[in-house]
Amino acid sequence: MAIYHMQAKVVSRGSGRSAVAASAYMSCSRMYNDYDGIQHDYTRKQGLIYQEVMLPPMASSEWNDREQLWNAVEETEKTKDSRLAKEFVVALPVELDKDSNISLLQDFIKKNFVDMGMCADFAIHDTDGHNPHAHILLTVRPLNENGTWQHKTEKEYLCIKDGEEKGFTASEFKTAQKQGWEKQYRYKVEKKKEYLTSSAAQEKGYERIDKHPKSSRYGRQNPISEQWNSDEQLCIWRANWADAVNEMLARNQINATIDHRSFADQGIIEQPTIHEGYIAQNMEKKGMIADRCEINRQIRADNKMLRELKAKVAKLAEAVEKSIPIIAETLEAIRNHMIFTQYHLLHNEMQKK
Repeated sequence: MAIYHMQAKVVSRGSGRSAVAASAYMSCSRMYNDYDGIQHDYTRKQGLIYQEVMLPPMASSEWNDREQLWNAVEETEKTKDSRLAKEFVVALPVELDKDSNISLLQDFIKKNFVDMGMCADFAIHDTDGHNPHAHILLTVRPLNENGTWQHKTEKEYLCIKDGEEKGFTASEFKTAQKQGWEKQYRYKVEKKKEYLTSSAAQEKGYERIDKHPKSSRYGRQNPISEQWNSDEQLCIWRANWADAVNEMLARNQINATIDHRSFADQGIIEQPTIHEGYIAQNMEKKGMIADRCEINRQIRADNKMLRELKAKVAKLAEAVEKSIPIIAETLEAIRNHMIFTQYHLLHNEMQKK
């Protein structure tokens, strides 16, 4: 049956990964990384069903070759902990055929990623015919109209004017300087080090000890990158994937739907299973017991017991509901009988007197 699964990950040098290696793995190909001189060969990997690169209009046509695309990304990112790409892994409905799943992915990727300016590299895997899923690798640095990369963050100088501190980028500071804003530098003030403007420090004869002006810690993030990386945008993509899958299922007249919301948000009190992964599943096929599969077996057993208890409670509630009128009628009859008996006893007492 169709299930909802969308996992978002970041491909970062800080975690020891590379965009070239990630692309080579999912496309089952051999690719050379110019940045570190390592060749990644996954040509013997099984299960590749389909692969494609989708580009926005401003991207270079040479990037239809994924090796050139991801080497361009690796070349642009300079630091040892650079974020190179964003990766999504999504489960595809087993009810759909290959062409429908390809069409589903192409439409979803174009509307949600490529139209926003990202380059997308995706592949469909299914090793055993029962677990179709797709890997989607996306660029994280926006493109200019001429096809050059934009900055992800820009240095932001913390400037002072009339006691107020405000941040400006290098281009913004040219205008701000004419309005009286000044950069702050570190000066030696007696035995302390303080940030002051040049004009204030010159009046008191302080000595500058650092040529770098005061700036914000992480700089000014590109608003496009900020949107792409936001939790709000991730929630939108998760909901859009569910909508796209449900629309394709309905178009193929398949009576099934998926829901991106958690069990709690759906009002379901059952415990969700965890993602097992191909390593755990392969262990089980070889007769070994994988911890993650064992956890899921326990969860399914607990959920089955919970469903049985709920059914018993519902049956008991139904029985009680049907019994209430009978109990009420019986109590009313006893009450009438008691009233009659009390009246009869009272009448007998009065006759004795």
